[in-house]
Amino acid sequence: MIVEDDVRVMEIHKRFLQKMPEFHVCATAQTGKEAVEWLEVMQPQLVLLDLYLPDMLGTDLIIKLREQKPDLDVIMITAANETHMVQQSLQQGVFDFLVKPFLLERFQQSLESYLHSRSLLQKKELTQQEVDRFLQRNFRPFQSELVITHLPKGIDEVTLQKVDQMLQKAPPQGVTAEQASVLIGVSRTTARRYLEYLVASKKATADLEYGSIGRPERKYRATSSIVDSKIRS
Repeated sequence: MIVEDDVRVMEIHKRFLQKMPEFHVCATAQTGKEAVEWLEVMQPQLVLLDLYLPDMLGTDLIIKLREQKPDLDVIMITAANETHMVQQSLQQGVFDFLVKPFLLERFQQSLESYLHSRSLLQKKELTQQEVDRFLQRNFRPFQSELVITHLPKGIDEVTLQKVDQMLQKAPPQGVTAEQASVLIGVSRTTARRYLEYLVASKKATADLEYGSIGRPERKYRATSSIVDSKIRS
């Protein structure tokens, strides 16, 4: 459910979500009162919530919504960036806090991280690494710790990090070069080049998977993140 008083911004959120087939907008509301009414009818799992609504603060609305649905998840999306409002929202247990305006990529990262966290919660037990990832949204050292030098021709550092991050979030069975190309928005040839580089750097593995029809496909899986280590050659 999207709770946003600005119709134009609400439509932008909806268009963003249309690019992510895992999500479906079941309801929209422009006030806190409408949101409470829609929650009872539609029972959404996730709410994209503006902080400043015409009739109440988003942080107050969270309390009302969770009286009806205690396990409701919330991502705050707002132009407000005052420290005390961010802190209050986090204390309310929001999954993420996005400050307008933001890029589509940041929006997608938030929702992909949410999906990953939901999948972790389906497990009976979690490892310490999984708990860290759940609490820190794919926890990893600060970017300043990353040292990548002397990359070969045709391998760009920014794209390499995107491919690595995609592999970290990939399902346990791994992804093909074609699937990777769709996920990161590059050609299949480019995706394969970066995936094979990670395999050569021992940051990923590749196995042949035989289907019932056609030639076998190479499935790529992450071993460790390039952000967690130093790559030198």
